[in-house]
This record gives sequence, structure tokens and C-alpha cells, in this order.
Amino acid sequence: MKASSDATISSSDRDQEAPLLELVGVTKAFPAVLANDDVSLRIQPGEIRAILGENGAGKSTLVKIIYGVLVPDAGEIRWRGEKVAIRNPAHARALGIGMVFQHFSLFETLTVAENISLATAQSPAELEPAIVEFGDRFGLPVEPRALVHSLSVGERQRVEIIRCLLQDPRLIIMDEPTSVLPPSGIPPLFETIRKLTEQGRAVLFISHKLEEIRSLCHQATVMRGGKVIASVDPAKETNESLAHLMIGRDIPHPEREAATPAENAAMAVRGLTYTPPDPFGTILRDISLSLHPGEIVGIAGVSGNGQRELAAVLSGETMLPSSRRDQVVIDGNACGDIDSGKRRSLGLAFVPEERNGRGAVPEMDLTKNALLTAHSFGLTKRGFIQRPAARAFAERCIAEMDVRCGGWDAEARSLSGGNLQKYIIGREIRLQPQILIASQPTWGVDVGAAAAIRQQLVDLRDGGVAILVISEELEELLEIADRLHVLFRGHLSPSIERARANTTLIGDFMTGGFLAADQAPGTASL
Repeated sequence: MKASSDATISSSDRDQEAPLLELVGVTKAFPAVLANDDVSLRIQPGEIRAILGENGAGKSTLVKIIYGVLVPDAGEIRWRGEKVAIRNPAHARALGIGMVFQHFSLFETLTVAENISLATAQSPAELEPAIVEFGDRFGLPVEPRALVHSLSVGERQRVEIIRCLLQDPRLIIMDEPTSVLPPSGIPPLFETIRKLTEQGRAVLFISHKLEEIRSLCHQATVMRGGKVIASVDPAKETNESLAHLMIGRDIPHPEREAATPAENAAMAVRGLTYTPPDPFGTILRDISLSLHPGEIVGIAGVSGNGQRELAAVLSGETMLPSSRRDQVVIDGNACGDIDSGKRRSLGLAFVPEERNGRGAVPEMDLTKNALLTAHSFGLTKRGFIQRPAARAFAERCIAEMDVRCGGWDAEARSLSGGNLQKYIIGREIRLQPQILIASQPTWGVDVGAAAAIRQQLVDLRDGGVAILVISEELEELLEIADRLHVLFRGHLSPSIERARANTTLIGDFMTGGFLAADQAPGTASL
């Protein structure tokens, strides 16, 4: 990043300066939804401003307008006091606006360095040292030569952050930037953000983590139903008051009793060792775990430590050789070498971490997306789609999960990320599984929806379902899991009972503290 000659900006200077960006009466409508309704806001140089709102409140539409992805139907955008029509993201970057996307804008068949080079004047080879240096400085490690399709969701978001910072923007839009970081990685990122704003840059910060907004942001603009309903100083608010502004009610917390798991495991993993074909993937090393009906087992860890590979092996997306088929057992059946469809016939349901392209097909409507996994649930007959049944299934998912959309015929890509996540989880729950594997179940979901999803998982557990939750949200796991493991460089920690779990212990395990000092790289202490 280029050094800035701007003087440090104080709070009083920031308030008196002309706005860096100003929106006046911005309106944007889509079929069946008014996404932004007469939105006005100002962002000063040196300001960190949050945009808060539940899924579907209009946040994503607004920042896409600012970044040139969408064109407003009405209203004005003023950049440094001048009216502008931001034609596209390249125009936004030329003005000095950068964005870190929650849903990634990366080419999967290119390397990390090649992707970043498309947005800069440097070649991939020239960028590689800078990518490594930025990763080390900001706690965002990523291999410059790795192909993007081989990266986890968390690693892809790191690429987005590094790419944005390397462009030296004046306004940085960050959409859920901390969702991939361990607790220890958040303070360094916040310190970087504060240093950037001291040089006159501004940050537009979108996050569902209210504690982060209260500690970092100078102002918070609250949106509901496409409108701006409040602008507050988050430091003077509580998590509860901010949440109430966002969703219009208090946040419910999951109601749960102590687990009473069944004696026999619904799923067991026995000494699983797996080397992915991707040279930049994470090797799974001698992993053993059990999952019983009537319990939620959580797996914590920093993104890129084997979560993606483990989920693929358990779901059947990755199949083991027949000689090692007994390393994954479902209901007493060795099934390590059978595909995901056959595992679903044994009662397994799966929520992948990537909702676009894996959990759902963006170009297909919600009814067709229901057919992806629920086709055998009365939605087809003799090879023909039963359209009324499929439509009714989609409508029940929409209603039961409070999915904000245009209806059963809405395309998946028209939904906000959180609403699409709710639909996918609702679809898998309606399959009445015996085993549910959910990877990052509340990623990008607002506080109210996240609480509802967690309650659904607890209710499933109480109904006798065996649930595995892979999540980088430590607070989430501590709230709903009955037992926890930590994944570190392909090693799985011993099981931690909920009563013994705390952030200190799990944070230590996240850096390999459960491994013996003299342990060989290929083994784990279990």
C-alpha cells in the first residue's frame, strides 16, 4: 500500500470536513421488492461508519450502488462534493472506492496472485511478495499460487481483503470482514482500519457482530425494510438496543436443556487420514470422532485448517478408496466409499459452507433449488417433477424460515445472502434427517435470523437428530454445542464438554495447544 501524506484526522476535524461520499434520496427497486427507499447518508474522511440491518434490509443493494455494481433508479451520489454516476466497479476503483465482498468476485480457475493482478497494474509474480507480506501483517495468511477453487470460504475472503488494501482506496467498503478471523486476529485488523482512517481514508463497515461495531465504528446507520430509520453512536448503545433497532424486537436466545444423547453413534469417523489432490489443501491426520442422536457436536477452528476437506469426506462429496470405507460409518454401515446421494438415502443432510454454487444454483428459482436435495421427498414421481408438490415444499421453507423473497419462483441470486442461507437450511431440515452436517450455518446472517437458526438446530437435537456444526463463530458453538472439537492443521483435538469449554481453552487449541510438543506431524493426540 502506498504511504499517505495526509495528516492524522481528529474527531473534530472529521466532523467539519466536507463529506467524502454523500448519498441523497437513493432508491432502487427490483420485481416484488423495494430494496432501497429514499436512502440518504454521509461519510466523512477519517470516519468508520457501520450499516446495520437484518437480512433483506437493503444493505447489500446500497453498497453495490456505491461500488457501481448496480445503478440507482433515483437519487444522487456525490463523491468529494461532485455529483457522479458510478458506471461500474472499475469506475468506482478509479475514483478511490474499494470493496471487500462477502460473496466473492474471484475467478476460481486463476491463482490468488492472478486474481489480484486483474485489479492492479502489477503482474502476479510482482504481487506474490506483497500478498505474503500483507497476509503476515494483517493475520490473513494465503498462498499466492493457490488456485481459488481450492480455497475455503474463509481463505477466499482473505484474498478479497488483501486485494482491496493493495489498491490503496480512499473509501473501503467491508462486508462481514471478520467472519473468517479467529478472536486473536480481529484486534490487528481493527488496528489497521483505525490507522487507515487516521490518514483520511473512510471505512463503510457491515457486520452482524454488534460488539465489533460498538468498539470500532464512529457512527451506525440502521436500515429496516429498505429505509434508514436511525443514525446512532454505537459506543453509546448496547447490543440489545442496536438489535432492537435492527429487527424491531428483542433478540431471542435458544432455549435448551441438557443433551441426552443415545448410546449408539449415528455417525462415526475412525482414524481418518486423507490427502487432498490439491497441493494447497489441508491433509486430515488420524481423525476420530463420534456423533450420537440427540446431541450437537461443534468443530471450531480458523478457516483453512481442514474444515472444507473434512466436510467433503463426511458428506460424500469426497469418497475414500474402498479399502478405507470403514473410516466413515453411518448407522453401523461403512460408507466411506459411497457418494453423497447414497449417504442422503441413509438419512444424512448437509448444509455446505458455500451457498452460491454448492448449496443453491443462483440462476434457478427456489422451487427448482428445492429439487436439488428434496427430489425424493415426494417431489418427483416416475422421473417426472410433481410441480404442485415442489412448489408447496418451497413455500413451506419460505414461510417456516421467514425467508424474505419474491416467492417460490424467485431466483436464488435475487435473495440476500442471509435469506438464501435460511432457505437452504430450511430445505435440509424439512428432509427430516437422522444426521445433519451444517458448515458455517449462520455465516452472513443477521442476529435475529441467526438466533432462529440456532433454535431450529436445538429443536432438531431434541427430536433425536445427530448434528455436527462446523463453524468459525466461537460464540455460536459455545451457545448450542454439547461437545466441541478444534481442528488445527488437519489435526482434531480431543472432545471438550460444554461445561469445560471457554474461549481461553479453545483459543489455545486453535493454535495447536492440544498437540504434544514432541508429536510427529502425522499423528494426533486423541
